[in-house]
Amino acid sequence: MTVRRDLDALARLGVLEKVHGGAVPVAEASTYEPGFEAKSGLELTAKEDIAKAAAAMVTPGTAIGLAGGTTAFALAQQLLEVPDLTVVTNSVRVADVFYNAQRSAAALGGAAPRPGAATVVLTGGVRTPSDTLVGPVADAAVRSLHFDVLFLGVHGISVEAGLSTPNLAEAETNRHFVRSARRVVVVADHTKWGTVGLSSFASLDQVDALVTDPGLPAAARAEIAEYLPELVVAGEPVEAASDI
Repeated sequence: MTVRRDLDALARLGVLEKVHGGAVPVAEASTYEPGFEAKSGLELTAKEDIAKAAAAMVTPGTAIGLAGGTTAFALAQQLLEVPDLTVVTNSVRVADVFYNAQRSAAALGGAAPRPGAATVVLTGGVRTPSDTLVGPVADAAVRSLHFDVLFLGVHGISVEAGLSTPNLAEAETNRHFVRSARRVVVVADHTKWGTVGLSSFASLDQVDALVTDPGLPAAARAEIAEYLPELVVAGEPVEAASDI
């Protein structure tokens, strides 16, 4: 019964499809978009390492854009200790990280604000399966603002398609994020390389840096190095990463 319950739970999350006698993985078409919960349990160590490396790029007093996704969610948790940030996000989950941290501090009763207290601007918009807000309202909010650096999680990244997503509205909102940023940093684990979603929203020459994990093959690293000014392999010894 335990196996059956587990299969039922995974089917509800969209990770697999039940068939006679068992289950099979869901085919990832260019329009397939798993929900936040389905993605949150994948590549946990890689996402944590990526988040730590990306947070090290942020200096106090920075205005940052933080788009949606589970890697961005991990990054938000690391940014709690960076002082005086202004964070613009279209992610309900990311906004909750900062809100809950401040609420917990206030609940201590007269406690001083957290050292990483941030001003968070949450765009409005229509909610996607990954708990991001998209559409005309979100687009207008992002267009009116400017960031020192944008941290962007992606559904897929490739030389041919650049950065892509299965959600058309999310692609448009991400285009505005990219245009509003002085520096664009993609945070994505190795499984995103070679994946192509329905809609591209940025080419690789619009990206300043990619923060990824050691699972990215050497051939892919060499290919990326031809297009991006900076490649950071989080969780890998410095001497190994510098050989790229």
